[in-house]
Amino acid sequence: MKKYFAELFGTFWLVFGGCGSAIFAAGFPDLGIGFVGVSLAFGLTVLTMAYAVGHISGGHFNPAVSFGLWAGGKFSGKELVPYIIAQLVGAMLAATSLYLIISGKSGFETIGGFAANGYGELSPDKYSMQAAFIAEFLLTMFFLLIILGSTNDRAPKGFAPIAIGLGLTLIHLISIPITNTSVNPARSMSQAIFAGGEYLTQSWLFWVAPIAGAVVGGIIHKVLFDKE
Repeated sequence: MKKYFAELFGTFWLVFGGCGSAIFAAGFPDLGIGFVGVSLAFGLTVLTMAYAVGHISGGHFNPAVSFGLWAGGKFSGKELVPYIIAQLVGAMLAATSLYLIISGKSGFETIGGFAANGYGELSPDKYSMQAAFIAEFLLTMFFLLIILGSTNDRAPKGFAPIAIGLGLTLIHLISIPITNTSVNPARSMSQAIFAGGEYLTQSWLFWVAPIAGAVVGGIIHKVLFDKE
């Protein structure tokens, strides 16, 4: 159970810190942290929790990562469902906490987009479904290559969380204007449930594209890079 609690708390911190920075601090009011700040916040959540609990659960905090590690031969298929459940529970608890905080603001009326992911009219810069799918697929594929490469036995020891956290920061710097950046179905689902409407109906893409990209990334690492 320690592994599942580690995944729950790690995913909670990712959603609370990353989405929280977007909801509360990104544009506040003239001195907000902006895209760069939000990107860094997401990277820091993974970096800090990878050091805090990564040695317990492996530090997935993301269903797509779990699938990618499985495809790369680094994770048991028997653990996929319990890990994903723990990740979804953590994400939902974080989204609930964010809602309780934002709804306590003076003059509160609506949560708006709630840092949810979307394409078309729900894309920050109005990118199409095809563009969103390609971006989420490729970015998650490279995220898995970073994860698997930096945690490989031949990689320098102790630096993997830094590479992974900076990798996630770069991913957000690239794709916030496209989809608000998912590469994580748990993060997308928790926010979409609260945002509702089309955000929820579009959530399928933020399951399919990241998981497909992660699986391809896992296979590429296994075939090309895992052995001398």
